Amino acid sequence: MSMIQNFLRVNSETLNSFLTDSRLLRNMVYSKEAVHLNNLIDIDKAWEGIFFLLTGESIGTYDQASPPLSWLLVGPNDIDRNQDMGYGPATYTDIEQTRQIDLALQEISAAELTQRFDSIMMLEKDIYPTIWDDENALDYLLQYFEDLKAFYHMAALQHEAVILFLN
Repeated sequence: MSMIQNFLRVNSETLNSFLTDSRLLRNMVYSKEAVHLNNLIDIDKAWEGIFFLLTGESIGTYDQASPPLSWLLVGPNDIDRNQDMGYGPATYTDIEQTRQIDLALQEISAAELTQRFDSIMMLEKDIYPTIWDDENALDYLLQYFEDLKAFYHMAALQHEAVILFLN
């Protein structure tokens, strides 16, 4: 089974509705209509690889990474600790935290991530998924990194919060 990281941009009103009743979030993202949501993206299985290149940390040590980039894996706020979205509860960044992530991501280039890419170290540290010796692995990460960067930039421009969950 694979683990996919998802990101959902929402306005304050929608976020508050999810905080009031977390079933609304689950119903939205697991509905048949979810494939048509333009405010929902996933970065496939690239999530830990991107996180590692950005912070030097893994899922096991994510709490040692510094904000705001540490919030790309687990947001600092919970939607509902008791709700399982697939691999645990959804978390979120509020509008200001989302803006901080956008600013941090805008300062990082694909060239910088390319320099940080070390397939041997990533395999040794068991960074998910363990594909880092594949010749296309870096391109895979960079494509999803650019998608994530654009997503957060749009969220910041729209003054939106971002909900994160693994499924």
